[in-house]
Amino acid sequence: MTIHRDLDALEETGSIVKVRGGARSVHHAGDPGYDVRMQENNAGKLVMAQKAMGLIQQGSTVFLDASTTNLMLARSLPDINLNIFTTGPNIAIELCRLHNPNITLCCGTMNRKNMALSGPNTLEMLQKINIDLAFIGVSGCSAEAGFTCGTESDMVVKQMVIRKARTSVLMCGREKFSRLMPYTFARFQDVDYLICDGAVPEAIRKTAEGTKLCIL
Repeated sequence: MTIHRDLDALEETGSIVKVRGGARSVHHAGDPGYDVRMQENNAGKLVMAQKAMGLIQQGSTVFLDASTTNLMLARSLPDINLNIFTTGPNIAIELCRLHNPNITLCCGTMNRKNMALSGPNTLEMLQKINIDLAFIGVSGCSAEAGFTCGTESDMVVKQMVIRKARTSVLMCGREKFSRLMPYTFARFQDVDYLICDGAVPEAIRKTAEGTKLCIL
């Protein structure tokens, strides 16, 4: 029982993933490929998208980063008056089905692995815009490391968006709590909402206590 409690504690911090008969360490090899992420936890992404829509107000300026969860959100958005900025070309294309939102694709260098734009041109453009509500994907999350992603360029973009946004919302599927990625882009006290598709590990909840972070 002591071993099981120790394994539970390590899993909550993101250090291991429990498997049948034992546990395995969490690798830091970077984000899974885009094709893999497109097939991962789509039911959970839909749950998070539905929660996210409750935060969106007509006429506001919304930022969607290039996460596959935000692609699901783009597919779920109603045809209302919004100003939408995104670093995901596929998200911008998906939004073209709508008639009322103004859609702006932030310029930058394409990362083929995650279908995200980033780089100096992206940062320069983001610096010039005002964001009411930003939805940001999470590649990994732990009580110790906070919210993490796989590349330095994505880290810098996410950090700027959080600084620019009046309200920042992180989208984190349950599978991300067992991942620890190389780059921390935010701590729990830096953001306003954490949207999940299921139960949040107790270690995460305890770390969020006393901060402005609201878990949905």
